[in-house]
Amino acid sequence: MSHDVVADALNQMMNARKAGLDQVVIRRHSQLLISVLAIAKLKKYITSYELKDNKITIIFDKLNGCNAIKPRFVVKSDEIEKYVPRYLPAKDLGIIIVSTPSGIMTHHTAIDKRQGGCLLAYFF
Repeated sequence: MSHDVVADALNQMMNARKAGLDQVVIRRHSQLLISVLAIAKLKKYITSYELKDNKITIIFDKLNGCNAIKPRFVVKSDEIEKYVPRYLPAKDLGIIIVSTPSGIMTHHTAIDKRQGGCLLAYFF
């Protein structure tokens, strides 16, 4: 187990998905992970997540793939588009989650707001 809570949680989600499960329980969490899950829920990659007894239960929706981006590249707003083909299977399929000075957002929102930041994870 590594020290990256987001990477561990997303790996557990993909392992559960590959095993045919529709939910997973994550025992280690952070505020960053909760923010990433909130965006995934907003974009309907997961149905819900619930924090209870210091565990997060995540129920999947249309999740095909997700992973943390390592190393966490720091990019300017006009450089985000060059990372889209590297992590997403098609141009309009999926999202990259970016941590910006204005908060955590999708790469579409970061480009619209002209915000650069740190690439955290992707979902498709």
